[in-house]
Amino acid sequence: MAAITPTVGSSLNSVPSPIKAAISTNYLDFTSGSNDWSQQYLPDLIEQEAEVYGKRTVSGFLAAVGAEEAMSSDQVIWTEQGRLHLSYKISAVNESTNVITLNGVVGTSDTASFSANGHAIRIGQTVLVSDGAANPVVFRGYVSAIAATTITVLPYTGAAISDISGFALNGTSGRVFVYGSEFKKGTNGMGETTGNNPVQPEFKSFNNKPIILKDHYSIAGSDTARIGWVEVSAEDGTSGYLWYLKAEADVRARFNDYLEMALLESEKTTVSADGGATEITDSLGTNSGTEGLFSAVTARGHVTSGIAGTSAADDLGSFDEILKKFDEQGAIEEYMLYCNRSVSLAIDDMLAAQNSYGTGGTSYGVFSNSEDMALNLGFSGFRRASYDFYKSDWKYLNDATLRGQDAFADVRGVLIPAGTSTVYDEIVGRSMRRPFLHVRYRASQTDDRRMKTWITGSVGGNITSDLDAMEINFLSERCLVVQGANNFMLLN
Repeated sequence: MAAITPTVGSSLNSVPSPIKAAISTNYLDFTSGSNDWSQQYLPDLIEQEAEVYGKRTVSGFLAAVGAEEAMSSDQVIWTEQGRLHLSYKISAVNESTNVITLNGVVGTSDTASFSANGHAIRIGQTVLVSDGAANPVVFRGYVSAIAATTITVLPYTGAAISDISGFALNGTSGRVFVYGSEFKKGTNGMGETTGNNPVQPEFKSFNNKPIILKDHYSIAGSDTARIGWVEVSAEDGTSGYLWYLKAEADVRARFNDYLEMALLESEKTTVSADGGATEITDSLGTNSGTEGLFSAVTARGHVTSGIAGTSAADDLGSFDEILKKFDEQGAIEEYMLYCNRSVSLAIDDMLAAQNSYGTGGTSYGVFSNSEDMALNLGFSGFRRASYDFYKSDWKYLNDATLRGQDAFADVRGVLIPAGTSTVYDEIVGRSMRRPFLHVRYRASQTDDRRMKTWITGSVGGNITSDLDAMEINFLSERCLVVQGANNFMLLN
């Protein structure tokens, strides 16, 4: 039996086997030079495969923060409630005529939509008006006239807004909101006043479509007889002297990672390769993408470059700004923070700096935390104002072969609200409570496409063709539903 010489740097256990035996593809060549079969001692072989990279998979994030549900359609549609109370941005004030120009709703940036749809303030309502200054001047007024983007407000403490001492609009920082109404005795109701159309509840409708992901593993029938000497272990828990199924397990683990990474990174197409319809067409077909987590938060949520790690004071100030944003969006009190190493260390430094005293700035005394014991300099959570944050390192953002490198540091973390949201499901026809994140996969009574695996060929006991090989196929069809993206925040 002739030996082979492996190439420099190659692995001798590329094709593991269930038992120990020597074949022509997996042992060293000692027939040349000084390393030949006549030497007195042969090298020792360490049989067990070394797990030098620890856990190599990155999936598990969506399973921890979301849920999975089946769907039978080509798309999923959901609606989200509008606000109960609206506060409007002020772009101009005519202090002599009392006309206030509005240009948007607080908490949104969609001024074009506001201009088209107008506002919900009506004649007879009472409003609170602020000039938006650092030390704001606020007055209360009565709405006497309305137009598409303007309201006329009569102050209670003066004949005109110009009589309000110190009132001066600060750019576009002015705000106005309704706090009640006032009518004289014996007058018509609000609905009978010209221009006072009823305030209809608004909702926003969103949709997403699943994408089909595929992969496969193939091995020739002759190669299935190869035998390796190395004891192996895989992420799925299998171990022992495995044979070609070791490589199949790696392909499966990689595909499971793709299932999650695709729902994080994907986005819908906006223009095709030929500049026509919003689809990408090539030899594999026509595709229009799907909305992933990062894309959804960028489009409908918040993006911040805070928590830069430059100093503890700056980091705490950044978090305070984040709290203000969340206050605008409903004040959900519990958030999961999944972040990369730099953000995690910056938060640890930020929290440690808030409790820095004693010798050399180190805290001693409580809970037997003496100077002789090892210090725990990491924090898994903290509370700021009424918000609880639970911090966790995200392997996907730290893996050196994925986003864990400077070239892909445009995403450094994400803040995800804990708990569930109430939404109206147009398919089901009623309001339902679901996690803010959940995965939808295609399934019916006859076919479940959450994770399909099937074997083709004539090897491995499943004979479906005359192909002298075993092919293991993987397929999934799924999409991500991000409900209440306005409560999410992306750190970049």
